[in-house]
Amino acid sequence: MNETDFTEAVSWTSEGLVPAIAQDVKTGRVLMMAWMNRESLRLTVEEGRAVYWSRSRGKLWRKGESSGHVQQVREIRLDCDGDTIVLLVEQLGGIACHTGRTSCFYQVLENGQWQIRQPVIVDPQTIYAQTTQVEKKSP
Repeated sequence: MNETDFTEAVSWTSEGLVPAIAQDVKTGRVLMMAWMNRESLRLTVEEGRAVYWSRSRGKLWRKGESSGHVQQVREIRLDCDGDTIVLLVEQLGGIACHTGRTSCFYQVLENGQWQIRQPVIVDPQTIYAQTTQVEKKSP
């Protein structure tokens, strides 16, 4: 296998996707999980920033394109079965979750109840209002 077909080693779902876990390269903390397709994986490698496939929007999305919270990719790993990718990232701005938290995994199951164990760092309305204003000013 040459380097141009590295995506062949991935066990893609029937929809052509693979789960991708973003992990903080410095702390090891799991930040989020998203989906990738072949194109998003290739673009991630080419651009050095996380590019995912949005199932709800049916299109590619570059992490941080709306929020400014870009994930700079430092290393990409494939698990032993080839069916899960881990991106070791530097999370710019310290916020990975659209809720304004450092990680999407902020709820802990205690006594049969989900408890929030991570504060909101920045209100999401503030995050997305700023990018909406910037987008409106762009030609």
